[in-house]
Amino acid sequence: MLEEVRISSLGVIDEAVLELSGGFNVVTGETGAGKTMVVSGLGLLFGGRADPARIRPGAERAVVEGRLQVEPGGTVAQQVSDSGGDLDDDGRTLILSRSVSAEGRSRASVGGRSVPVSLLTYLADDLVAVHGQADQQQLLRPGRQRQALDRFSGPQFAELLARYQRAYHQHQQVQSELAELTAQARDRAREAEDLRRGLEEVQRLEPVEGEDIELVAEEERLANADALHTAATTAHEALLGDPSSGTYDSADAITLLAAARAALESAAQHDRQLAALAGRVGEAAYLLSDVATELASYAQSIEADPARLAAVQERRADLTRLVRAYGTGLPDGPAGGDLAAVLAWAKAASARLTDLDSDEDRISGLAGQEAELAARVAELAGELTAARNQTAVRFGEEVSAELTALAMPHAKITVAVTPASGFGPHGADEVEIRLAAHQGATPLPLHKGASGGELSRIMLAIEVVFAGADPVPTFVFDEVDAGVGGKAAVEIGRRLARLARQAQVIVVTHLPQVAAFADTHLMVEKSGDGTVVRSGITRLDDDGRVRELSRMLAGLEDSEFGRAHAAELLAAAAAERATVH
Repeated sequence: MLEEVRISSLGVIDEAVLELSGGFNVVTGETGAGKTMVVSGLGLLFGGRADPARIRPGAERAVVEGRLQVEPGGTVAQQVSDSGGDLDDDGRTLILSRSVSAEGRSRASVGGRSVPVSLLTYLADDLVAVHGQADQQQLLRPGRQRQALDRFSGPQFAELLARYQRAYHQHQQVQSELAELTAQARDRAREAEDLRRGLEEVQRLEPVEGEDIELVAEEERLANADALHTAATTAHEALLGDPSSGTYDSADAITLLAAARAALESAAQHDRQLAALAGRVGEAAYLLSDVATELASYAQSIEADPARLAAVQERRADLTRLVRAYGTGLPDGPAGGDLAAVLAWAKAASARLTDLDSDEDRISGLAGQEAELAARVAELAGELTAARNQTAVRFGEEVSAELTALAMPHAKITVAVTPASGFGPHGADEVEIRLAAHQGATPLPLHKGASGGELSRIMLAIEVVFAGADPVPTFVFDEVDAGVGGKAAVEIGRRLARLARQAQVIVVTHLPQVAAFADTHLMVEKSGDGTVVRSGITRLDDDGRVRELSRMLAGLEDSEFGRAHAAELLAAAAAERATVH
C-alpha cells in the first residue's frame, strides 16, 4: 500500500507530496492543475516510459519517490532483498525512487540500492494496477487475465489446479529423464560394449597384483643365466677352490684364512689382543664357508631356459597392454600405472556395466510411467478447461451487469477460453477477456474494443467483480468517469468504494459524485504562476471537502446553494459507504 508519494519537477508540478491512506483516495482540482501528472508520476515510479518532455522547463530532472508498506517475507520483500535493497527498520516500509534527466537518462533505486528500471516494472506486478488511457494495463495481459479468472473461480478450482500442477511437473520430470536416456541410448550401448570387451580381456589374462614386478625380475635373471652361472662358479672357486681341477697351485680364500688363524693362535697366549683377532679371522672363515655353500647351490639352480624366457616375455607384453589400456590411460607402459590400477578399473567397470545394462528396463518403466502421467495431465487439463468455461460465463454476466450500471448498458463482456499450443503449468487454455461494445458487435480484446474512458470503466467493473481475487494491493484509476454524469457517476463512486474495502484505491476525477465516496480527499491547487508548489496538494478536512465539492458542482466554492448541495452529497455518500461490503 502506498503511504506517500513525492513528485518534483514533473509537468506543472514543481514539488508536491501526496499523503495517502488505505481505502478510497480521490484527487481533484481545477482543469490544468496537474491532476494527471499525479498519475504520470505513479506511472514513472512503477517503471513507466521516461519522457523528457514531461520534465518541468528549467529543471535538470524530474524525481518521483514513493513510500510503501509491504508484507514482510512476501514476494516483493524477497525481490527487494535479492536485488540488494533493504526495507526500513520496521521491516515493512519500502522506498522506491525514479528520476529522469532532461537528456533522457533514467535512474531507479529500490530500498536504497540503485537498480535497473525494469525491476520497478517487475515489482509493479505485485504492487499496483494503473488504469488510465495512457498507461499499460496489467489486467490487459493474458497471463494476468488467466490468473485473475482462476482466483475468481474459488478454492475448489485452486485445489484442482494444484493437483494438475503436481501431475504436470511429475510428467515433465519423467519425460525429461526418458528423453535423456533415449537420446543417450546409442552412446551408452557403445560404452557398454567397450567396457564388456575390456573386462573380457582382463578376465582372460587373470592378472595378480604385483605379478608384473615379479616378472621383470625373472626375465632379467633368465636373460642373463650364463653370466650369472659363471659369476657364481668363479666366486665359489675363489672362496673354496675347485677339487675337480686336480691342481692346488692357487690357494683358495678359506685355506688362506685357516693358515692365518693357525699362525695367530700359535702366539695368542702371549697377547689377549692377538687372540681376539684370531677369533675374528675364524669367524670370517666360517662366514665365507657359508657363502661358498650358497654360491654352489645358486650355480646349480641357474641354467638357461629359452622356453621359460619366451613365456615370461609374452606374459609381460600382455600385462603391459592391460596397464596401458586400463591402468592409467597413459602410453608409457608400467611406469604410468600398474596392475593394481587395472584391477581397480575392472571393479568400477563392472559396476558401471551393471548400471548401463539396466537402461532398457529403466526406459521401459519410464515409458509406461510417462504414458500414465500424460493421460493424467490431459484428464486434469480437461477438468480445468471445463471449470474455467463455467467461471467465464458467470464472470461475463457479472461484469456486464456492472457495465449497465456504469452507463454502458449495451456493452457485453465475455471470456474466451481457447486451446493453447500445448500443456503448460496452468493447463491447456489461453484466457482472454473480450468486449462487444454494442449489440451485434464482434467481441474484441479489451484494448481494441474500448476507448480510453470506456476502458477505465470496464476495468473498474472487472476489478469490482474480481475484488479479492486479484492480489494487487493498490489500484489507480484515471478517466474512469470520462463521459458520464448523474446516476452513472454515483454508481462509479459506489463501486470504487466497494473495491476500496478490498484494496487501496487512488482515483483522479472531476465528478463530485465520485469524490464524495472517498475516504481521503486530496486537492491539487496551482499557485499564482501556474505551478504546483509544496503546499499545492492538500488533504482536505470535512469543511474543505464541502468547499471543493461545491466548486466541482457549481463552480463557486463559496456558493451557499453549492455548499448545501455538497454537504447533502457527502451525507448521501457516507450512508452509501456504510452499506458497502
